[in-house]
Amino acid sequence: MEREYKLDFTTFVLSISSAAYMGLGLVPKPGNSQPEVDLDLAKHNIHLLELMKEKTINNLSSEEQKLLDSLLFETRMRFVEAQKKV
Repeated sequence: MEREYKLDFTTFVLSISSAAYMGLGLVPKPGNSQPEVDLDLAKHNIHLLELMKEKTINNLSSEEQKLLDSLLFETRMRFVEAQKKV
């Protein structure tokens, strides 16, 4: 029997941040053994997180809001660091 997969907000924003981390070269893309820096990919996914923050104002639990805020802060800071290296 197939198990139904339910996507929740936390899983959704974690998947977006994971894609940003791939673009920052912090984790390898699927199928690659070595991470590669792709700042355009990272920037795109950071913008998606920003869009989620903007569109979900007053609609998130406090835990979801903290998670989104911390992911945005972390990915932005790591993006600045990655830009300096390139």
